[in-house]
Amino acid sequence: MTVATEPLSENTADVIVVGAGPAGSTTAYHLAKSGLDVLLLEKTEFPREKVCGDGLTPRAVKQLVAMGIDISEEAGWLRNKGLRIIGGGVRLQLDWPDLASFPDYGLVRKRDDFDEQLARQAQKAGARLYERCNVGAPIVDERTGRITGVHAKLGEEKREVTLHAPLVVAADGNSTRLSLAMGLHRREDRPMGVAVRTYFTSPRHDDDYLESWLELWDRRGPQDRLLPGYGWIFGMGDGTSNVGLGVLNTSAAFKELDWREILKAWCASMPEDWGYTPDNMTGPIRGAALPMAFNRQPHYTKGLLLVGDAGGLVNPFNGEGIAYAMESGQIAADVIVQAHARPTAASRELALQRYPRVLKDTYGGYYTLGRGFVKLIGNPKIMKIAAQRGLTHPMLMKFTLKLLANLTDPTGGDAMDRVINGLSKVAPKA
Repeated sequence: MTVATEPLSENTADVIVVGAGPAGSTTAYHLAKSGLDVLLLEKTEFPREKVCGDGLTPRAVKQLVAMGIDISEEAGWLRNKGLRIIGGGVRLQLDWPDLASFPDYGLVRKRDDFDEQLARQAQKAGARLYERCNVGAPIVDERTGRITGVHAKLGEEKREVTLHAPLVVAADGNSTRLSLAMGLHRREDRPMGVAVRTYFTSPRHDDDYLESWLELWDRRGPQDRLLPGYGWIFGMGDGTSNVGLGVLNTSAAFKELDWREILKAWCASMPEDWGYTPDNMTGPIRGAALPMAFNRQPHYTKGLLLVGDAGGLVNPFNGEGIAYAMESGQIAADVIVQAHARPTAASRELALQRYPRVLKDTYGGYYTLGRGFVKLIGNPKIMKIAAQRGLTHPMLMKFTLKLLANLTDPTGGDAMDRVINGLSKVAPKA
């Protein structure tokens, strides 16, 4: 196999990437920059909305910089300095840590615009983007069981096409029909989160801190009830705030409650001058699943690589998905490029088998710690004690911020970095 400088044909490529969200577009960008011919398939048409908090930590900022995205304020990005944490009657403002490995600021951008920017950047790098391309069944070699392409319906007329490539990347999100068709099912022993959010016109739109509420109270009944989740308020810089909540499936309350109604009640408890009222709501309440901690494995098998939500890459500590979607896309692209340069099928396969090992080396121990954390905070009593006592210790909260946001220097960091890195190293990489 040689690096292709021209498309092999209209319906053939070196790699097919299914899904043009952050994971897919990042994968396609890095593959195309390395000279491979890439088909990037998106089932909808840009711009399109996705459910998200819209807040980007320094991990995600680093990936945007690596892709050459213009993240200046003039280009419409709102910077944030850190995280404001509210709970237990305490309000604590923590700046993002000063690190050699990551920038000291985060960003905010709406997902409809954010995803399109990444997809267009992949296009500029040379990826061939097909919008309104609804991928159906995989094409599988009957002799080897390997995926060799996909069947799809293209455009408004839903023209049936077959697209071929020796490697396919599943970047089609939590539902990942492609992975399911290849026999890769969700692991029930891994946590799953749900996020619900909406937008309000608000004077708090230009807040330069992301805000997280560690105690989520349901005050609708005769007795106040502490729920297993957290709320967020992110100023968008455009006259609106993104207000939402994240909930874990580890609690008994997960299935029995209507979380959209909980969000409405939570917003109603906010100060009136913040504007989080039904009259100021600029869009419907929407929800989405958060697949966490490698909840679908293996991440490579028979010519198929899983990136982002398709592989359950969401951080169980904080529900962050975009940074890990982009990082896994970059890792997958690097592995594919190296495999592509190998002269034989056996040597290419050996290189591709490295992908799940790199993911486990990078995130496995940290995600195992996160799964333990999820079990703890699924108990509202533990969450209440942690909020009330932990927030009164700024140094402890600085450590917690580094742990929850996975922001440490791997070498040469401070004592907190060394503790977090050491715990991640010794934890099982499941």
